[in-house]
Amino acid sequence: MTSHEIDYKIIGEDIQVVEVELDPNETVIAEAGAMLYMEDGIQFETKMGDGSEPNQSIMGKIFQAGTRLITGESLFMTHFTNRGYGKKKVAFAAPYPGTIMPIDLRLIPGNELIVQKDGFLCAALGTSMKIHFNQRIGSGLFGGEGFILQKLRGDGMAFVHAGGVMMERQLNNEMLRVDTGCVVGFEPSISFDIQRAGGLKSMVFGGEGMFLATLRGTGKVYLQSMPISKLIDRLSPRGGNAKKESGSVLGGLGDLFEG
Repeated sequence: MTSHEIDYKIIGEDIQVVEVELDPNETVIAEAGAMLYMEDGIQFETKMGDGSEPNQSIMGKIFQAGTRLITGESLFMTHFTNRGYGKKKVAFAAPYPGTIMPIDLRLIPGNELIVQKDGFLCAALGTSMKIHFNQRIGSGLFGGEGFILQKLRGDGMAFVHAGGVMMERQLNNEMLRVDTGCVVGFEPSISFDIQRAGGLKSMVFGGEGMFLATLRGTGKVYLQSMPISKLIDRLSPRGGNAKKESGSVLGGLGDLFEG
């Protein structure tokens, strides 16, 4: 397993772009529709799968592509390759306001990172993307990320997008409780579960939702300040209702009666 070694630059503040510089015959893979611009000499091709296993059978590629459909992603991925002379650049834009986090998978224990299903933006060729089933029923039903997450594996650069500001926290045999939608990713050594948000009064009137994500162990955790679901809720016509407790049970009851 050897990923292509790519150079990059993050551009922007609130709505970021990652500009990747490719040597001749180097390739970067990306989600369909993520490309912003590419210089002359860059050629792109839509393929099934991530290309991390070039000798994979047709059935294997179909199965791998099918697992992407389970996570809600496109069946295909786009491969951008420098077929020209000298270094060439291709850039990818974040799908909504937020932060692009460059992650060197070589520095992560086991070369693996678990991310939310829509967090992946692009990566060096050689990076493998597979589904990761959340084995805890509670976190699957109430965790915001659901049963199915994405597992990135490789020894090169990967780029993950998050809403708002992305924060990196290092846990040392500690526990951290987080708003369920604000978990972007975590290392495999971290245990992810769901707990009630305090007592009944706090769950009903607290405005923080009925459940919180609980992260335990030793390793890195990546958080986002404004998940896309929360952004959509705030921008929607009903999201602006005066003093609406969107995260509480009362907010949900209000939606029911208003609907």
